[in-house]
Amino acid sequence: MLKILISAFTGYLFGSFQTSYLLGKVMKKGDIRDYGNGNAGASNTVMAFGWKYGIAVGFIDMLKAVLSILLIKYLFVTGDTGYFTFLIYLNCLCIILGHNFPFYMNFKGGKGTASLIGALLVLDIKIAIVGIIAIILVTLITRYIAIGTMALVLSFAVSTALLNYSISCIIIAALIALMSLIKHLPNIKRIIKGTETKLEESL
Repeated sequence: MLKILISAFTGYLFGSFQTSYLLGKVMKKGDIRDYGNGNAGASNTVMAFGWKYGIAVGFIDMLKAVLSILLIKYLFVTGDTGYFTFLIYLNCLCIILGHNFPFYMNFKGGKGTASLIGALLVLDIKIAIVGIIAIILVTLITRYIAIGTMALVLSFAVSTALLNYSISCIIIAALIALMSLIKHLPNIKRIIKGTETKLEESL
């Protein structure tokens, strides 16, 4: 139980380091959520503050997930591979929860896409490669980052199942995918209305 609590708390703590919010406060003296689509994440940072800041936010959001999972791997190396993998997936889930719902921002954060990519890179490189290809191809084809992101999270859930991970890991991957889909509902509504920003419009 202690390992579960530490894995969950560590993930949430690392995830709640809200890069776009902190950067906006320090560099721009403003709240990123008051700009663009109101989301505290890399894509909105690009639209609000420019590519330089957006890339920095995306990189740090990926890095915090990498560091969190590497820390859990270091702390809890065990011969029980199934249980160890569950702890990593749990840590990943809590990273996304921390990013999306940071306690000091009234639980209104980002959508967790960059953090998920970072987590996948150290969770399972095969899943990461499939997910990165999915988000790039679908975004280029549809011109919408939101649809590309949905391809990423769905590929994560499907790959977890196809690679014979435990049912607990599959459930966690499905929860992460569901959370992302819910967070992107406003984007989907704007796509249907034709008011969502397309890829080329955000460049």
